[in-house]
Amino acid sequence: MAGDYAIEAHGLTRRFGKFTAVDHVDLKIPKARIYGFLGPNGAGKSTTIRMLCGLLEPSEGEVEVLGHKVPQEAEILRRKLGYMTQSFSLYGDLTTRENLEFMADVFTLPPAKRKARIQEAAERYFLTELMSQRAGTLSGGQRQRLALAAATLHSPEMLFLDEPTSAVDPQSRRDFWDRLFELAAEGTTILVSTHLMDEAERCHGLAIISRGKLVAEGTPHELMEGIDAQVLEIEAPDPQQASKLLKEQPYVKSVTQLGTRLHALLDKDAKDGAKKLVQLLKGAGIESKVKAVDANLEDVFVASTGFQSDAGGKRAA
Repeated sequence: MAGDYAIEAHGLTRRFGKFTAVDHVDLKIPKARIYGFLGPNGAGKSTTIRMLCGLLEPSEGEVEVLGHKVPQEAEILRRKLGYMTQSFSLYGDLTTRENLEFMADVFTLPPAKRKARIQEAAERYFLTELMSQRAGTLSGGQRQRLALAAATLHSPEMLFLDEPTSAVDPQSRRDFWDRLFELAAEGTTILVSTHLMDEAERCHGLAIISRGKLVAEGTPHELMEGIDAQVLEIEAPDPQQASKLLKEQPYVKSVTQLGTRLHALLDKDAKDGAKKLVQLLKGAGIESKVKAVDANLEDVFVASTGFQSDAGGKRAA
């Protein structure tokens, strides 16, 4: 493996009987970066992460993580990894301190380092005032900080996060990401799976996964610049009527209503897309204004996967 990459995978595949959950995925993930897996539920994100950290054996393909072959050297690799699941996986009946002490035992931290590492984690993740509180009584954001503190207690070189912020408020999510950028700046490579568009935009690099396949990859900016679609904004007096008509056209990939406006994706090779829509709507008695606009990450997601997002524009279907 080249020294600049934390993860390199070729043809990574996982089958469950006749079902292919991950289908020949190739990855090269640089060190000390936050790399995101974006995809709808069931796309294969979690299965891919489990193979990369040695919890699940690939059906086919080759993987190296931090210079170790997986799954052959998974046991050695685990000492260098941190893993945080979507659901809170620590012990609700134990206090914050007791949970961190337990994880120090799991990671076999030397007694000389244990106290200092727990104190450092408590300060970094704002847990100092919560050390005597039972974990089960913490708020969602507090539990999230405790889980991250536990996953990084042994200073892992790589951190896997499986949809870590799906159950917390926006401020807690922002604070959480501030901590992730601190870790990356210190040299930790972070792989995070998500179906939140605003979260995916924070990643240094991004892979969009659909039905087990990697369908797009790059920085968020690169993906938005290279979208395989025309992105148009439509103003019309009756957006619902206009939307219904647009969705019937074979060259229209998707239509989403944003307040009083419509946001539409057209086939990239549709000639004179804006003019075409104006004429179409005018023929149905609908006066409209149509203009080209910049793509957002949700547009890239829809164009790449065919999955529409919900009304909030945040989650994949």
